[in-house]
Amino acid sequence: MSIQLKELLTGLTSARAAGNPQSVLDLIPYSSFIGAQARLEQDGVLYWLDRRPSNIGNPSLPAIHGGVIGGFLELSAAIEILYTLDVNLVPKVVDFSLDYLRPGRYKTIYANCTVLRQGNKLVNVTATAWQDDIQTPIATARCHFLIS
Repeated sequence: MSIQLKELLTGLTSARAAGNPQSVLDLIPYSSFIGAQARLEQDGVLYWLDRRPSNIGNPSLPAIHGGVIGGFLELSAAIEILYTLDVNLVPKVVDFSLDYLRPGRYKTIYANCTVLRQGNKLVNVTATAWQDDIQTPIATARCHFLIS
């Protein structure tokens, strides 16, 4: 087992005990690169991505790059599995489907995830991103992860 994987699994245990999903995100370099953050709310984990000039894809609008939005939703779904389920392996993406519904303007993007089904080997998760109103999402994703 690699040193990074051991560190992630150790950090995962302490994050669950402390009720701090951000500490899991802090162990993933891509998370800090795009500025992803998380906190525990009453109804689950809330993920967000503060505005950052390096995340702009279309400077004329300006709008967040679609790849950053997709990466943020995939990362959020993986953290949802690691943090909320009794899984001690890093989930591997099997399938990821993303629907862009509106432009991601240059402001904070929020996301929440729902585990739809956990089997012995696969987990199905949906992730929804919004900015001003949760009822008007900017993107939704369906993710399947291998956990064995």
